Amino acid sequence: MKPADYIKKGTEYEHQTAFFMEAALHLREYPELKWLHSITNEEKSGSVIVGNKAKASGRKAGVSDVGFPVRRSVYSGLYIEMKKLKGPGVKPSKEQLEFGEFVQKQGFAFYVCYGWEEAWSCLEWYLTLK
Repeated sequence: MKPADYIKKGTEYEHQTAFFMEAALHLREYPELKWLHSITNEEKSGSVIVGNKAKASGRKAGVSDVGFPVRRSVYSGLYIEMKKLKGPGVKPSKEQLEFGEFVQKQGFAFYVCYGWEEAWSCLEWYLTLK
């Protein structure tokens, strides 16, 4: 299955999954993609108990969806806040923007990307930095 074929409803989850599918196709070209990872901080559990456990174990609102701890150029790594293309939840939250501002001050690149293709373009740009 190709990443574009995975997008059925256009959810953020589908876009993020398609993004990781595309990254997997480029592991030979960029072996450091092995360390590309998701950060599950906004997953809705539907249960107060599960939500409280997640918070107690370190889940933080606002932390980006994708992390890439690989140095390029002047950057210590890359964070991507993934968004779907349309509908509710498309705008980054105040906490997400605050996190982005913070990590940029720490020397990381930070981008809000709308859809998997934009996220892949962002990552591909980052990977080609010297």
